[in-house]
Amino acid sequence: MKEKIHPKYVVTQVTCGCGNAFTTRSTRSELKVDICNACHPFYTGKLKYVDSAGRIEKFQKKFAASGYADLISGKKKTAKAETAEAEGP
Repeated sequence: MKEKIHPKYVVTQVTCGCGNAFTTRSTRSELKVDICNACHPFYTGKLKYVDSAGRIEKFQKKFAASGYADLISGKKKTAKAETAEAEGP
């Protein structure tokens, strides 16, 4: 191997958002992760939503009032349009 082109391989402290911490080796001295084996649903067997940016609530608000088909068509139906559609030609 060539000298002076490879990064240093050091002991790394990994810290999870749940508070779990462990050591491993990496080219970085410290790593911060959102999810680890102590809090991941696959390893714990418990269903848990990991939502750090409020995306689940944003999705539920977006689709609560209208259906998915209205968003695909690109326009929401107004009350006037719905009554005209119900009355027919």
